[in-house]
Amino acid sequence: MGGMNVYDLAGRRAIVTGGAGGIGTAIAALFIKSGAQVVLWDRDRGALDAAVARLPGVETRAVDVTSEAEVGTAAVAAGRIDILVNAAGILGEVQPIWQADAAEFRRVVDVNLVGAWLATRAVIRRMRADPPPAGRPRHVVSIASIQGKEGMPMAGAYAASKAALIALTKTVAKEVAADGIVVTCVAPAAAETAMARELTAERRAEIAARIPMGRFAEVDEIARMTAWLASADNSFSTGSVFDLSGGRATY
Repeated sequence: MGGMNVYDLAGRRAIVTGGAGGIGTAIAALFIKSGAQVVLWDRDRGALDAAVARLPGVETRAVDVTSEAEVGTAAVAAGRIDILVNAAGILGEVQPIWQADAAEFRRVVDVNLVGAWLATRAVIRRMRADPPPAGRPRHVVSIASIQGKEGMPMAGAYAASKAALIALTKTVAKEVAADGIVVTCVAPAAAETAMARELTAERRAEIAARIPMGRFAEVDEIARMTAWLASADNSFSTGSVFDLSGGRATY
């Protein structure tokens, strides 16, 4: 982290869902380094406790993003919110559609899409109710996936949920554009996370072969893009999808 750029997030208060995971923790670390106060939401209390040891000054709250009640209570408890990062996500089963399980499909969509929708709705309500900071937009950034743009064999639930997250980003951006709230998403290729470690060696090689740079994204690369998107420098690009795909993106 020592060589990473620092962005001006001084005085900003941010929530990062899935904050105890690899991407969420990397984003939180850079946000803190950039002057933000950060609250991590994650359903894994043990992982949150471990994150506290690595991230001095971070706040945590055990939240299941699929629970409307928990998300609503946590949003109120957070106080003023300037930034929301939707980083909570799960991979789900690796199966072709004819072998896929309907309950597993719903579980992936519930976390990756409905969870982001619940968190965004709760935070947008808070943002619209609070006076906007002078001259500084507030931000919602969601971690989507290049699979949401291209699809991915044997990952129908994950790809579909991320495609819907991209559409949700574009929709909400239009709804709150006049409120000084900028809504964007990042579409990374596969990243070096615990989720990637669930892959078989064969599946990992198959995915890497789709990336012209020949490697997975580093979580710090995702953090840097997210920090810029959540900064005052990003004041006009709303409803946009920012690829981080090592050349995999086709549009």
